[in-house]
Amino acid sequence: MKPSRLSSAAAQVFMVVMLVLWLTPVVFALYVALRPIAETNEHGYVSLPRSLTLDNFRAAWTQSDMWHFFLNSLYITVPAVLLTLFLASSFAYVVSRLRFRWNIALLILFTAGNLLPQQVIITPLFRLYLAIPLPHWLSESGLMYNSYLGLIVINVAFQLGFCVFVLSNYMKTLPAELDEAAIVDGAGVWTRYWRLTLPLCRPALAALATLLTTWIYNDFFWAITLISTGDKRPVTSALANLQGQFVANQNMIAAAALIAAIPTLIVYVALQKQFIAGLSLGSTKG
Repeated sequence: MKPSRLSSAAAQVFMVVMLVLWLTPVVFALYVALRPIAETNEHGYVSLPRSLTLDNFRAAWTQSDMWHFFLNSLYITVPAVLLTLFLASSFAYVVSRLRFRWNIALLILFTAGNLLPQQVIITPLFRLYLAIPLPHWLSESGLMYNSYLGLIVINVAFQLGFCVFVLSNYMKTLPAELDEAAIVDGAGVWTRYWRLTLPLCRPALAALATLLTTWIYNDFFWAITLISTGDKRPVTSALANLQGQFVANQNMIAAAALIAAIPTLIVYVALQKQFIAGLSLGSTKG
């Protein structure tokens, strides 16, 4: 029993240490956001507070026009998440529930896309976005570049492989007799996918929706690269509007960053069980 107690104590110590390491930046950001900038400039960031105030949060909300950028993030995140889940579930159904020669090869091809770093394709992708025309009701510039659709497409492309991998492994755990019984009853491929398999994948879809919302909402790289108009950028990249060329109010930027993190925190709290379950989805059968 002594080795088991030691391992249990070591595991608890490890978890406590990791918890402190994760919470320290958040607590420090909250501490900085609650202090006036004049006091910080006088006494430094690592000093005892003389006063605490919410003025930085009010200033961050008004000066950065944060509500407008929240809507931009909504226009990008919601369609990207829904489209990714639909396409991934469709493809996962084909490679996991239908039998044909190239299903494993196609699955490997999709998952291999996750191994490609985003920065590698930025130059050809940038030129491609400048060459693809779009109707003006989709893009004011008439191009894929500097449009909401451009961000939606690139986020879907990079998240699709992971979702296909998870959903295909999850669908393999469903009994094959369900499809066989549906075929006997005369159900087609679409009916078996939409009415039979997809409802059974709700836990996996909910978990992936939580993960995708967090990843796409927090995207900074593509928003800076593929959007040139500041008013179209999502809330994460719009935080740069609070920083001038020579002067930066780090206290207000910390407050704005905490405000920007609220939506993802709400999504995680609302779907906490599905999020935790998503960490192990697809690991029982490959």
